[in-house]
Amino acid sequence: MFDAIAPRYDVANAVLSFGVDRAWRRRAVDAALAKAPRDVLDVATGTADLALALAKAAPDARVVGVDFAEAMLNVGRAKAHRRGVDVALEVGDGLALDADDASVDAVTIAFGLRNFADVDAGLREFRRVLRPGGRVVVLEFPPPPKGPFGWAFRLYFLRILPFLGGLVTGHPGAYGYLPQSTLAFPPPEALAARMEAAGFDAVTYRTLTFGVAALHVADVAPTPTEVPA
Repeated sequence: MFDAIAPRYDVANAVLSFGVDRAWRRRAVDAALAKAPRDVLDVATGTADLALALAKAAPDARVVGVDFAEAMLNVGRAKAHRRGVDVALEVGDGLALDADDASVDAVTIAFGLRNFADVDAGLREFRRVLRPGGRVVVLEFPPPPKGPFGWAFRLYFLRILPFLGGLVTGHPGAYGYLPQSTLAFPPPEALAARMEAAGFDAVTYRTLTFGVAALHVADVAPTPTEVPA
């Protein structure tokens, strides 16, 4: 499904989000780079928008993006080449990352966690590869909020978005899947609790654009400093 929509994926994102997705990613970049990481792993990188933004903002960091859809990665590689941004884009499974334990400083994921067959296993895998003091940043679509705006957004999400997405990409089924996966995803407070259960500390979140998106940030506890006797 993701390979099929890859050629028009970026255009569809811009149309369907009215361009506000770029502002959401800037928030994610700021959060991920706040601790000056040396090694950053962007999981479910897709066409690499977040990975490219991270690499551009932190040119001295090593940024690797992984995704299981080769066609999406090829779009990202072409963008990286055009923009002259140094980023490695590799085929990989977010539930079984090809990275050693405690080997990266930051893990990011934008609009990909809801696609995992097992969200909790994915969070544990992020925790496994992070060094002590490392950080995870999750940008995702939570279920639509309550209230008039939530009702209007739900209408857009369930009725209008699949039609427009299908029109732009030629694959309406893929954009029928998007609202279904979002409605099945845990709300922000529940995701925060699951991040804590996966072993993360200092879990915080904020909703963006009236609750359309949510940004979760959490850290791995640093190794205690030994005090001489």
